[in-house]
Amino acid sequence: MIDLTPLVRRLAGTPLYPWAQSLQAQLDAKMEKGHGDLERWQGALNALPDLTPSRVELKDDFILDADCDDATREQTRAALMGLSPWRKGPFDVFGVHIDTEWRSDWKWSRVSPHLDLVGKRVLDVGCGNGYYQWRMLGAGADSVIGVDPNWLFFCQFQAMQRYLPDLPAWHLPFALEDLPARLEGFDTVFSMGVLYHRKSPIDHLLALKDCLVKGGELVLETMVVEGDVHQVLVPEDRYSQMRNVWFLPSVPALELWLRRAGFVDVRCVDVSTTTVEEQRSTEWMKYQSLSDFLDPTDPSKTVEGLPAPRRAVIVGRKA
Repeated sequence: MIDLTPLVRRLAGTPLYPWAQSLQAQLDAKMEKGHGDLERWQGALNALPDLTPSRVELKDDFILDADCDDATREQTRAALMGLSPWRKGPFDVFGVHIDTEWRSDWKWSRVSPHLDLVGKRVLDVGCGNGYYQWRMLGAGADSVIGVDPNWLFFCQFQAMQRYLPDLPAWHLPFALEDLPARLEGFDTVFSMGVLYHRKSPIDHLLALKDCLVKGGELVLETMVVEGDVHQVLVPEDRYSQMRNVWFLPSVPALELWLRRAGFVDVRCVDVSTTTVEEQRSTEWMKYQSLSDFLDPTDPSKTVEGLPAPRRAVIVGRKA
């Protein structure tokens, strides 16, 4: 059982405290339903060696150092490999380099200079395995709660939290829809790589806004296309082999969506084309990756002939 008492204590005296008091029962009910592979992944977690980090680096990278011999390092590697595929990272754990599919550190280096997370209560929606949560703490966040219903990502987060038990980061295996309406308790809310999976993007923006305190900040990262305020791509079927991609707006259209949803001071802080150096297959994620989803004769297009992935980061404040 995962004990959420420290989280409840952390949120005492905040607008989130009433929600926090119900979280243990909600998590326990979710854990009881479980997942077919949960026992296997739990076995991998149990195989991790008992080590105490002598150095923790979260600001510039994710690095855990400790004195350990080769056998312990191999034990660590085998256990972490048992939680593959690893998509967000990289992580360096006691000399084991988890070379994840995404160079998420590159994205963080583009996003973080535009943010002030010092002392902030943060919600990371669609947090994956929690890589960004640890980097948010490294940037000075007071506490970070991540929600993502993917059980493997939940277990990958637990692997890191095993060695960082006293840090104020929590991963809840919930969807955004599992959170109460009008929480209005977070200073900063992140939604990175989620919006294009939503059939109703404006409803997603409204739900994110409901999680923020008045004046709180939304950090939204999503795929975009070039064009004016009226340009939105709706794939006929698949996009980069993904069936669950619904809306790819232009940056001006996306900014308009945020303003219509009630955000002010809306600005785009980064636009970048995703490269096969930033997203690729590795020994830690052996399945197909970006190079398999691009036109082999024209990398500016997907295999479906649509514009290749570009991603933008938009920041806005709740009025």
